[in-house]
Amino acid sequence: MNFIEQSIPGVWVIEPKVFCDSRGYFMEAFKQSEFEKYVGHVDFIQDNESKSSYGVLRGLHYQKGEFAQAKLVRVIKGEVLDVAIDIRKSSPTFGKHVAVKLSEDNKRQLFIPRGFAHGFVVLSKEAIFTYKVDNVYAPQSEAGIIYNDPQIGIEWGVPAADILLSEKDKISPMLKDAVVFE
Repeated sequence: MNFIEQSIPGVWVIEPKVFCDSRGYFMEAFKQSEFEKYVGHVDFIQDNESKSSYGVLRGLHYQKGEFAQAKLVRVIKGEVLDVAIDIRKSSPTFGKHVAVKLSEDNKRQLFIPRGFAHGFVVLSKEAIFTYKVDNVYAPQSEAGIIYNDPQIGIEWGVPAADILLSEKDKISPMLKDAVVFE
């Protein structure tokens, strides 16, 4: 596996070694010893999966306080633009983001540590998105930031008219009004 730290320390792109032949391919999607060598120890406790169609934008989500989550995300079908935003107020990269295309073809993964908001938009006809988390989901600790906050300035790669949001995501606050990590 190739581990590439991004412009925000602690955020990593992970490129697996893929072995292809006439039968298809094989890869190690996660290997704890390799992960710990580069990223550090994370106790992943749950795997989640979602299926979405073109233009669906899920995010920007995070959990507050004791229910904060680190995530290791990847796409097993289709293509997405995946985004992590540093919302640690004391961080020198507060409000900055990393955007990475993840797809079934490139098989890249993105590790997002605690203290970040996360979201993705589907660029293909549909996408199946899977991720590991290190903490349980707690509805009372759920929070979000509006996807088109000009302070963050994410270029989603999908025309605004094609973006599909949940009702909850439509009313998320801007970063300046959001509860952030200290």
